Amino acid sequence: MITYIARRLLFLPVVLIGVTLMIFVAMSFLTPYQLVSTYIKSPEELKNQSLDDLVRKYGLDQPVHVRYINWMRNLLRGDLGYSASANMPVAEAIARRFPATVELALFAIVPVILGGIWLGTISAKHYNRPLDHFSRVFAIVGWSLPDFVFGLILLMVFYGVLGWFPPGRLSMWADSIVLTGDFTRFTGLNTLDALLNGRPDIFWDSVRHLIAPVMTLAYLWWAYLLRITRSSMLEVMNKDYVRTARAKGLTERVVMNRHVRRNALIPVATVSGSMVLGLLGGVVIVETVFDYKGIGLLTATGAQQLDYTLVLGTTLFYGLLLVLINLVVDVLYAVIDPRVRLE
Repeated sequence: MITYIARRLLFLPVVLIGVTLMIFVAMSFLTPYQLVSTYIKSPEELKNQSLDDLVRKYGLDQPVHVRYINWMRNLLRGDLGYSASANMPVAEAIARRFPATVELALFAIVPVILGGIWLGTISAKHYNRPLDHFSRVFAIVGWSLPDFVFGLILLMVFYGVLGWFPPGRLSMWADSIVLTGDFTRFTGLNTLDALLNGRPDIFWDSVRHLIAPVMTLAYLWWAYLLRITRSSMLEVMNKDYVRTARAKGLTERVVMNRHVRRNALIPVATVSGSMVLGLLGGVVIVETVFDYKGIGLLTATGAQQLDYTLVLGTTLFYGLLLVLINLVVDVLYAVIDPRVRLE
């Protein structure tokens, strides 16, 4: 296991360099004047110096390899440029918005993965029975329904009619308390910070704002994970070693949990890794529908306002997440299936 993980870690820098090269190639389609915003520290530089001076100052008129080295130096210092749409440096904008996305992802991941695997297992165990047919209809409807439609339905019913689950991250009264000096921001996660500050009222208000977007994400991903888990388990249930386990007199519960479900989890782990990546990268449509100020909504706003610096910065951040999460998925493969780490 240690050797397997070490091989993956040694390959990690190569992949990261490849990601930066791809993004740098995309940046090459912009003019030097458009790229100035990816190097300046504040808009005051634009007032004090001309664009031609800034192009020469940051070496944007230099050969491509020199520009790549200079850009990498800025990245290693955490300098991603200045965002006009966010009115702050890109690195600071990402640091402020990412905790909101992490909070949404944490509340969604556990019920989505556990619920999807459980529903898929139940459906496979009751193959071609009424419960299986109901699960398949549930999955088809969930996967076919656009997320913005389902989100708007939840918003209209639970907020517009019942007034239960409002959009945003916090109510106005809670937000005003969070922004004061009496409330200490430890992590940027409203629920956790509220508990650490001894404010259960703010904690509950934050949970109320999370329920509707989490329900939207959960239903859509439940449908997908249900289909993947069901198909994988039905395939494994027809294997010879499963029939042998039943012939040995093992109970159905032991056969399903020890021999079927674990061997059926490899494709589920792949899908779950993609799901986690999507959640942490920012669920643009869901965050937009519920006005949830995460990194997905930040990227969408930057794209709408043609903020090249912000879009490139969040793309680079998303690429880094992609590499790290794929590394975690590779390790999970080795944990689930010992044959993987022996290759």
